Amino acid sequence: MMEVTREEHFASLRAAGIDLTPRVGRLLAFLVLAGCVALVARAQNPSSAENPFWGSVTAQPVTGEPLKLSLDDAIQRGLKYNLGLTEVVNEEKVYHAEVNEAIQLFLPTITLTGNTGYYMHNLAALGFGPKTIGEFSSLFPGGVPPAGLSLITRDTLTEGKIQYNEILFSGPVIQGWKAAKGAERAAHFAKMTARGQVVQDVAGGYLRAIADQGEVANAKALVQQAQVFENHAHDAHEAGTAANLDELRAKVQLQTQQQALIAAENQQAKDLILLKREIGVDPEQTIELTDPAPYSDLAEQTPEEVRATAYQNRQDYQNLQNQVVAYRALNKVYRSERLPTLSFYGNYGTSTVNGAGTHGDFVAMGILSFPIFREAKLRGDADASKAQLDSVNAQLDDLRGHIDQQVRAALLDVSANKQLVEVARSNVALATRALSDEIERVNAGVDDNLPLVTAQAALATAENNLVESLYAYNVSKIGLARATGVLEQQYRDYLGR
Repeated sequence: MMEVTREEHFASLRAAGIDLTPRVGRLLAFLVLAGCVALVARAQNPSSAENPFWGSVTAQPVTGEPLKLSLDDAIQRGLKYNLGLTEVVNEEKVYHAEVNEAIQLFLPTITLTGNTGYYMHNLAALGFGPKTIGEFSSLFPGGVPPAGLSLITRDTLTEGKIQYNEILFSGPVIQGWKAAKGAERAAHFAKMTARGQVVQDVAGGYLRAIADQGEVANAKALVQQAQVFENHAHDAHEAGTAANLDELRAKVQLQTQQQALIAAENQQAKDLILLKREIGVDPEQTIELTDPAPYSDLAEQTPEEVRATAYQNRQDYQNLQNQVVAYRALNKVYRSERLPTLSFYGNYGTSTVNGAGTHGDFVAMGILSFPIFREAKLRGDADASKAQLDSVNAQLDDLRGHIDQQVRAALLDVSANKQLVEVARSNVALATRALSDEIERVNAGVDDNLPLVTAQAALATAENNLVESLYAYNVSKIGLARATGVLEQQYRDYLGR
């Protein structure tokens, strides 16, 4: 049996990929970063450089035909191509890979090596100079070393070896694996949170584009109406039945409505570009939105009911809960550093020199190691990890209150926006009736066209307010679904589609 020193054993462990100190240290550094698994905050400026959820991976070339796009299609494209979600998915893959590395520390490592080479040795450099050889002269025939004995020797060495390494017990390795699993689950819920972010952004962008369509349609209708009034005022002025001031008022009103149309079309084009960027559609691709603006009443829910649902379904809440699990295991990693580590090492190899036959050798050894005096470092590591655990627990407590706040605020927004829609609808009906009455008065010669222009402006404002109120109501319902944690699964139910 060949003798192997402790240093040679640990060198072989490192060669086989088992070096506990750096491996566990790397794992711990990774777990510290687990607390950073979070979404990028939504930036005010819609730039993917600042917020990846505003960007996407463009997947399809531009086609000549318009792309018909429903809300469901837009959301599915966003979930597939959105840049922010793609980055979070890749982060989850990194954490999964780290779990596999942690599992490897439990498994045996077997390596096979072989080599052959021609070697030249300087015996003098190894301590066998002429004086040393002379001390062994009595061993040579006649008591005299052979003439021409060279201190430079040459040989050909061929050898092969198989090595086996396995950790039988290690507290840091066991707890490190548990911490890695907790971090992986936290990364999974971070991905689910990112999916909710994408659904909310894309749905909001789609609803904004629908609202833009409504405003453009209203603006076009008002331009056409203003054009009719302008033509009527011009003809009346030419006939001498109306003053020039009436014609000027009609022209000003027409140009005002034309300005509103230009602004509405420009805003629609920009909002469509942003929607395309979020779902991976080339900005040059023409799209047609196939869904109308949805409207339905939402079933009444109490804050307690919504909050209970949120605690069960909020992915960010479950993410933080799993971060607590990861940091708790991380704390146990440092505390278990006082425990001994038991490992096994063995190898078997054969070698031949100058083709003179093979010789086998083997090693089988168990190693038990434990710290004797590292108390200051061990306590420092444990205290630091305990502080991190306390910090995450505090964040979890704060998140509970934050969820309650979000739920109550979302319910208030839904209730208020529903009332605004009802008022806006009533206001459109009243403004339409007022404009109709004023048209009759002008045609009857009772009024000039100043009250008519005022009635037109009132109707335009009322119709735009209705479009914006309906948009705000739908967005608030999406916000409530997001606060409850069920947006991706139930956005159709909340929008009443």
